[in-house]
Amino acid sequence: MRPKRALAKRMRRGPTSQEARLWDLLRDRRLAGLKFRRQVPLGPYVVDFLSFHRRLVVEVNGPFHGDDSARDAWLGSQGFRVLRFATRQVAEATETVLEAIRTAAEAPLLVPSPLMGEGGGEADG
Repeated sequence: MRPKRALAKRMRRGPTSQEARLWDLLRDRRLAGLKFRRQVPLGPYVVDFLSFHRRLVVEVNGPFHGDDSARDAWLGSQGFRVLRFATRQVAEATETVLEAIRTAAEAPLLVPSPLMGEGGGEADG
């Protein structure tokens, strides 16, 4: 197994409590029919949540999280929008977080998605 895939698999097995909480709200197209995957290898990184179809990355950052400017720049150069939320936001303002994700997903794509057929169907989000 490739190193990034193995890391992603380990991360899926042991999410933080707030990652697990957000995943429960995003999985199975529960948020506005949007398809999300979790702990996805993407280039040199593993992102917390990803909607390929909407080119949207959602990250949940703990209190000791480092600088993500290089990561965000790379993701942006690939046509992805990145939303970052502190674990505290997910815990205390969950509806606000979900509304921000919904709003970002409805925004026009920065570049056309090369993966438009992934997941199949109109509700692919």
